[in-house]
Amino acid sequence: MTKLTRHNGRTGKDGAFNPKHNDRKFDLENADHIDQDLAKENIYWDYMQGYHNPIIDEHIGRNPLSFEEVERAFYYERYCDYCDAQNERNRKTGHSERDRRPEDLRADKRYCPEETILQIGTMEDSVSYKTLFRIAEDYFEEFEKRFGEYVHIIDWSLHVDEATPHIHERHVFDCPNRYGEIMPQQEKALEALGFELPFPDKKPGKLNNRKISFDKACRVMLFDICEKHGLHLDKEPEYGDRKYLEKTDFIIKKQEEKLEALTVRIEDTEKFIEEVSEVAYESAVKAVKDKVIEETHNADFDMIAKVKKELLSREDYSPTKKTIIKNAINRVLNRFKGMSEHITERLNKIFGDPVQKEKMKKPIKESILKTLAEKQKIVDEEKKRGSVSRHKQNDIGL
Repeated sequence: MTKLTRHNGRTGKDGAFNPKHNDRKFDLENADHIDQDLAKENIYWDYMQGYHNPIIDEHIGRNPLSFEEVERAFYYERYCDYCDAQNERNRKTGHSERDRRPEDLRADKRYCPEETILQIGTMEDSVSYKTLFRIAEDYFEEFEKRFGEYVHIIDWSLHVDEATPHIHERHVFDCPNRYGEIMPQQEKALEALGFELPFPDKKPGKLNNRKISFDKACRVMLFDICEKHGLHLDKEPEYGDRKYLEKTDFIIKKQEEKLEALTVRIEDTEKFIEEVSEVAYESAVKAVKDKVIEETHNADFDMIAKVKKELLSREDYSPTKKTIIKNAINRVLNRFKGMSEHITERLNKIFGDPVQKEKMKKPIKESILKTLAEKQKIVDEEKKRGSVSRHKQNDIGL
């Protein structure tokens, strides 16, 4: 089923996102992923100039302002009074080093525009850019009706010059501060719109804030509009399941899914058992055990180690949460260390008399099956621990 993608972001490795990519105000010669001929068919909109398009602009001799210029103007018009008043307060308290201009706010990761990317489908299966445009028009109109008092769409672009048609939209949240001055502030704006915390009885944080509730409302609204246009899309969120799991729960759930995949691979080893059951010596039984585990788990060893590194490097995870994840994954890694592939060659050399091989098959099979059962128990225990960890996180407010 076709999937709807809705991503949000503000900053990257170079700071606040620059809108030059969105309105193609950069040298396209080195952008291999962009079709320069199709780029002329892109559609742009901003709050100052409305719709514009390179082909039409060229035809009528118009040279529209860039998105960067438009956003600079928006910040000046909207937040100049706040900056002037705050700078005056800074002067009176002797902290003029804290002075800021509207342009400083636009470059600050706390106050810069948030960018949303909208896409329906993939390059193998996507809607036409015309359908996406009509959906976007309805979505942004409804967005303005519901949230326009405190969330302002500054500009957006429809790109048809890349592999899949998609939209970049940039907006900013603002509302009056305690002095009555309009300033960019996300949570206060969403609170003014009536959005609640996903978990009102828990402490606000990165996994419990009004933005999560807002994004969910936007996603539901977008799905409703898509259905009105005859599209019935996969409603599973980009991160999480149909119940919109917290991101932490989602990570643990994914670990459980990987463990379940390993379980399936453990259970699917009957053919391998038949092959290795010809081993002639009791001393080779341990090697066989390890070989079975290696064959079923080596492909996942690096994957789990990579996941562990990524999770433990997250700055937004508390030490307690990192300890829970580290201990759980370490237990899995310690259980699934295998032997190298040269064991197979060794076993082939150990094969002896056919009669003796048959005598060895039964006890070796039993030994291998016993090992697999023990590994299955380990997997089940890890899954159980993962479930307990989620309950503990809920209890301590992680």
